[in-house]
Amino acid sequence: MTTPNSPILAKVVGTDHDRPASLDNPRSPRRPKGGNFEKNAWLFMRFSGLALIILTIGHMFIMLAWDDGVHRIDASFVAARWKDPFWQVWDISMLWLAQLHGGNGVRTVIADYSRKDSTRFWLNVLLALSMILVLLTGTYALLTFDINSV
Repeated sequence: MTTPNSPILAKVVGTDHDRPASLDNPRSPRRPKGGNFEKNAWLFMRFSGLALIILTIGHMFIMLAWDDGVHRIDASFVAARWKDPFWQVWDISMLWLAQLHGGNGVRTVIADYSRKDSTRFWLNVLLALSMILVLLTGTYALLTFDINSV
């Protein structure tokens, strides 16, 4: 029994995070209160990296090693390629995955190296705006390419 003048020997539990698991099931894991954004971003980097390796190796093989190699690539080759929806999906997947993968990496670098919260905020805003600009411009160019103009 403690008195008001005796020192507190046990740790005072201040937040829900400090509370131990319940006594009836002590090995049950605590559920996180917030979201799992960083975990999902980490998983996205791994899976998008794997998909990008497959997409880019396929792209480079088709563009550089198939048939006549780089000597056949001109505007009519691109027009013929983008006529097929398969190649449109292939190239748009490469564009979106590469942009989101790279943007997530730059977001991590900004979080690691920026010291002030305001600097981190404005750098992330600039990053988001540049990513949106590149994604919209690239998607617009790929989907609205006039095949008959070539």
